[in-house]
Amino acid sequence: MSHFMPGLDLSERYFFELVQPLVNQHFPELNYAAALIGYGSEVLGFDTEMSMDHAWAARMQLFVAEDELATGQEIDEMLRAELPTHFLGFPLGTKPSDTEPGVFFMDEDGQPGKVMHKVNVTSVREFFRAELDWDIRQALEAADWLTFPAQVLRVLTTGRVFFDNQGELTTVREKLGYYPADVWLYLLAAGWDRIGQEAPLMQRAGYAGDDLGSAIMASRLCRDIMSLCFTLEKQYAPYPKWFGSAFMQLDCAGEFSGLLTRVHQAHHWEERGDLLGQACELLACKQNDLGLAEAQEEKVSFFHGRPFKVIGAEKFSAALVERISDPTVQKIAKKGLVGSIDQFSDNTVLRSGTQWRQALKTLYC
Repeated sequence: MSHFMPGLDLSERYFFELVQPLVNQHFPELNYAAALIGYGSEVLGFDTEMSMDHAWAARMQLFVAEDELATGQEIDEMLRAELPTHFLGFPLGTKPSDTEPGVFFMDEDGQPGKVMHKVNVTSVREFFRAELDWDIRQALEAADWLTFPAQVLRVLTTGRVFFDNQGELTTVREKLGYYPADVWLYLLAAGWDRIGQEAPLMQRAGYAGDDLGSAIMASRLCRDIMSLCFTLEKQYAPYPKWFGSAFMQLDCAGEFSGLLTRVHQAHHWEERGDLLGQACELLACKQNDLGLAEAQEEKVSFFHGRPFKVIGAEKFSAALVERISDPTVQKIAKKGLVGSIDQFSDNTVLRSGTQWRQALKTLYC
């Protein structure tokens, strides 16, 4: 097998050099789009040589119009018959895992004329319904945005579109590009609220002699600060494996990464409190610089006279909520700043599946 190359680059060459010529030859009237979006480290651009050991191959989605879905089986059979077994030294055929449902491997022993390729023929509507439990023909509501996991939105709006002579795929990805303005304000307010809830508790636990509990809450606060950085820069945060890697790509990462690393290395609650206080002051400056709401004090102060330094996060939350104009989002905010699915839960199953989304939407009614 060839040495590693980024999966997006491999799949793009696969499309232009093999798949597109065959599709155009056999289906010259077909309108379609081709892309690699959705699951996978390569979609995020974070795949490495290790990624090649499973669920990694030259692959893509081929999007056709809904009334052309019947051609999917014909396209599949044509590609199986005509694709070579290897491309740029990588097997094009795959085989399923015997022990892990849904997992596949590249098949070095693929047979000519029977290539089990990874070109998935679907429609834009069918694909996004499966990924988000949302019909692209329906208008997006605030409750939809708040129950779409950011990690899913990221893989649907990154990746790479290789070709699109329909325009539908491009239009839907643009629509999902980022939260509407008032939903964005609500998420920022909820992010500040999370910080305000735990900042004094982290220090109180340490003061009481619970250093482990203090350290755990400090780590949670680091994650909340990082999450708020993503939101301030209008970037969807990926799933935990790549959360830190994606954070380092943010414009503000250089200012925060050293501070937050030192929080984790600290051996005393007071040091943690000082460092987190500095990080919150930086965050406050970023918030004020955007001019989204009335500017608030950017310096930490003592919490009710106790020796615990806090930024007064509730002031930032209140100022942001004050700027929300959409009546639906105003109503949601008045119920409490629980935020989105990413802010009230870190459960992997909840954030990667769609089966609970309709029930979760009722939280915002």
